[in-house]
Amino acid sequence: MIGSDTTMKPIQTLIALALAVHASAAELPEAFKGLLEPNTPKRGQIGMVIPPREIDKFVAKVEAAARKDPKGFREFSAKSKPGIPLPFDERLGLTQQEYAEYLALWNKREFKAMEDVTVVLRPSSGNSWTITATGEASAISTLRFMPKEDVFRSPNGDLKRIEDIKAEASSILGEWTGREWKLEQDTGLGKTKENIAVGRFTNKPFGLLVYRAQEVSTEGTRLLDRSLVIRFPIQSSAPSAATPAAEKSTKPASTEKTPELKKTEAPKKSSEPSKKTEVPKKPATKEKSEAKR
Repeated sequence: MIGSDTTMKPIQTLIALALAVHASAAELPEAFKGLLEPNTPKRGQIGMVIPPREIDKFVAKVEAAARKDPKGFREFSAKSKPGIPLPFDERLGLTQQEYAEYLALWNKREFKAMEDVTVVLRPSSGNSWTITATGEASAISTLRFMPKEDVFRSPNGDLKRIEDIKAEASSILGEWTGREWKLEQDTGLGKTKENIAVGRFTNKPFGLLVYRAQEVSTEGTRLLDRSLVIRFPIQSSAPSAATPAAEKSTKPASTEKTPELKKTEAPKKSSEPSKKTEVPKKPATKEKSEAKR
């Protein structure tokens, strides 16, 4: 019996130590609290916000005005607040009445679901976390969140924490708040940008995962441009964050970007395929928020 007890004690110690290490590693990071629970599948939707088609005629006029006076358009848009529609200016190519109609249509934008997906937050080795997702959302499954360093680790490198998101109601996704991480590097062969944001809508019980990856060659050719907006339900009692436009879930929508009179560069001639009715524009926020809004 003495030999048996002596053998069992080290085993019990190892088991207890292993459990303690696992419990420590599984402590839910602040970034996911109120949004995702460990090992709990969450049904969500990949989608985007789309305004009524009637807005296209106004977007076309703005595009034409930008082509006519690219320098003036750049100067005007550079002074405007990023992430929301440009304020009225004659350089938009719209009358005041047309601009008012544009804003009215913009305020009617709705979330259009393209694909139902499942998202699961899992503790992983090395005190890290992964977000496993199905379908097109699987692109985010290659990322690992490292709570100690507060970074998302991707095959491209570390996405570092940047300024928190506090999007206005007039931004593309509507009013929402969240945290964002970003990687931007020049490899010598081209430029790589990668962003991920985790947050919630302000006035509706939905959480958000927003991801974007871009690769551009030294010649300016776009090699990769992948964007994902994943909306999933959360407890309405949690501090909320929402989109005024993220309410309806209808049939799959196109992956083209939403037309928006936003801060932008004037259009340049390019060999890249043009996007439908998209006003030429800069990233949707400051340098710190490409995944935002």
